Amino acid sequence: MLGEHVEPTGDLGGSVQQGELLSPFPSARGPLATGAIGRPASDWEQRYRRSVITSDTAATAFVVGAIGGFFGVRDAANWHENWAILAFGTELLVLGALALSRSWAPAVLGQGAEEFRRLGRALFAAVVVLSLGGIALTSRNIKLWIFVAIPAIALATMTERYLLRLRLHRQRKEGECLRPVLAAGSPATVRDLITRARKFPHLGWRVDAVCTADGRGLDGDFLDGVPVVGLLTDVARYVRRDGFRVVAVTPDPHWSPDQLQRLAWNLEGSDAEMVVAPVLMEVAGPRLHVDAVLGIPLLRVSMPAFTGGRRVVKAFFDRLGAMFLLLLFSPLMVLVGVLVLLDSRGGALYSQRRVGKDGREFTIFKFRTMVTGAHKARAQLADVDEGAGLLFKVRRDPRVTRVGAVLRRYSLDELPQLFNVLTGSMSLVGPRPPLPEESAAYGPDIRRRLLVKPGLTGLWQISGRSDLPWDEAVRLDLRYVEDWSLALDAVILWKTLRAVLQGQGAY
Repeated sequence: MLGEHVEPTGDLGGSVQQGELLSPFPSARGPLATGAIGRPASDWEQRYRRSVITSDTAATAFVVGAIGGFFGVRDAANWHENWAILAFGTELLVLGALALSRSWAPAVLGQGAEEFRRLGRALFAAVVVLSLGGIALTSRNIKLWIFVAIPAIALATMTERYLLRLRLHRQRKEGECLRPVLAAGSPATVRDLITRARKFPHLGWRVDAVCTADGRGLDGDFLDGVPVVGLLTDVARYVRRDGFRVVAVTPDPHWSPDQLQRLAWNLEGSDAEMVVAPVLMEVAGPRLHVDAVLGIPLLRVSMPAFTGGRRVVKAFFDRLGAMFLLLLFSPLMVLVGVLVLLDSRGGALYSQRRVGKDGREFTIFKFRTMVTGAHKARAQLADVDEGAGLLFKVRRDPRVTRVGAVLRRYSLDELPQLFNVLTGSMSLVGPRPPLPEESAAYGPDIRRRLLVKPGLTGLWQISGRSDLPWDEAVRLDLRYVEDWSLALDAVILWKTLRAVLQGQGAY
């Protein structure tokens, strides 16, 4: 199974950061690309990059102009107190920081958390420079630009980039803006890549051709409908002839270090990007590093961060976010509670024991969505259980009330869990909190889900919720545990809003 992040060793030349594998390029028409696809792909990439730069510049100018126009004054004792100079300097500083942090690199635009991570680093650097400049010049007006302008610019730029990304993803789902890929490896691993590329077209890959060790696929000359065009030793020749933009190398006994190095050399001068699937497929993000030890390039995998400064920051923002959301949604929660009471007999809230970090049990709170005594009728529904693995799910559960069905569709029944986040038993983002009977049946691998706090939302929430197969839900939870970062949390929270509004997979 292929991960979403690879950093090749020094033998391969260049480095691929998270999110760089799937940049926006148009697809070639037909089963195989022609030698001309490199040029339109580059044109599309540059057009998308220009649109991002233009949007960033316009958003920054709008925020700076609005703040300067609303708060600005004409008279200033010193040049560094002049609002026009501060506004112009802030915009130049932000745009310069975006350029220096490579926030406009085509490889990170339109895919993954790396784009927003670089954007955040650039704006943080701008805050630091503004702060130091304000101290050095003893500017009295600099605070407004630090505490108002930069946060407003962050909100504006992240919003416009997200909207651009949504448009790009829609085009990719329609078969446009896909990068033509030549996959090279064993038939089984290449088939897995083809399956994933088709399942997630918004990521931007389309496998157009395959090379295998014997030049054959599982279906003769084809592999899941994709033509097998040659041997693994022919990869570079086909790339130069047909203009593929990506060479995806999947595991195969043929790929020795010497063979991979020779392939990288043979691809030099072409427009193709070579990516290699590592053995540790579900480990990605900041945990992967390439180091040269005794002249040998080694892939170093750091330990997952379960404690430390970043976890303290996460806990702080969990409680701060829960407090803010409780204040924001308190009128809605009161209304929902009244509707639950009017709809059926029983209390407004429902409590249940769940398993949290390190296997410690806690009480979770939700709005009641079922009739009173629903747990007693569960055995009678065993024959219609649609859940996979250890999950019990019924799409049209007769125990669910009319109001409860609406609450479940839009996840409003989970709002009381904000109190669990506020008290520290849950996090805003994390794996799904399991029932004690589910946790008792976990094997050693699945129990790794309990190394972190369960979350109000998570990768499972934005990837299909109850429609997910059990093994896929487990894989997503384990991936979150292994690759957690503050940037990933921010992306999940952002995508949760859309998932909730669509109501897909909630029942």
